[in-house]
Amino acid sequence: MKNPNVRNLKIDILSNNWYVLRKVTFDFQKRNGKWLTQSREAYDRGNGATILLYNKVQQTVILTRQFRMPTYLNGNASGMLIEACAGLLDADAPEDCIRREVAEETGYVISNVKKVFEAYMSPGSVTEILYFFVAEYTKDHLTSEGGGIDGEDIEVLELPFLQALAMIESGEIRDAKTMMLLQYAQIKHLLG
Repeated sequence: MKNPNVRNLKIDILSNNWYVLRKVTFDFQKRNGKWLTQSREAYDRGNGATILLYNKVQQTVILTRQFRMPTYLNGNASGMLIEACAGLLDADAPEDCIRREVAEETGYVISNVKKVFEAYMSPGSVTEILYFFVAEYTKDHLTSEGGGIDGEDIEVLELPFLQALAMIESGEIRDAKTMMLLQYAQIKHLLG
């Protein structure tokens, strides 16, 4: 259902290079009844999926480390970021996407994934919805060394769960999706 408080929507494409950047001009009716013309830019990079792999017996999680240019440009001196495995959906269903990404990035092949929630990660400027999953892993699921494809250089990290949680507080983990998944695992007692 369309919002009746939005009218005269005009969309201009500013860039269609890597992803799509649009300038959107529209009239918005405020709660007091007055109409206000606004202009916003919206970046469409597609939707994505992310997952926390965890092992109850070992009390460990699988995370990745890779170079992220936007963080480098915004004060991360090394540009390296520790993250939960993630990727863009492309044309896949979220569950299929995350299974593919886990195999490519971490080398683990998993079949049972559980969707735990979905969220807009930066709704003021990015259209993306991110689907969040969790799954148990064992060494039996490991089929390759991982590391990514197409020029990716992803380091696979197997960390004690409590250490990963402490890395949020120390600032070693600064990625929002990873923080959300680790905190979900803690709240839901996934590792016992």
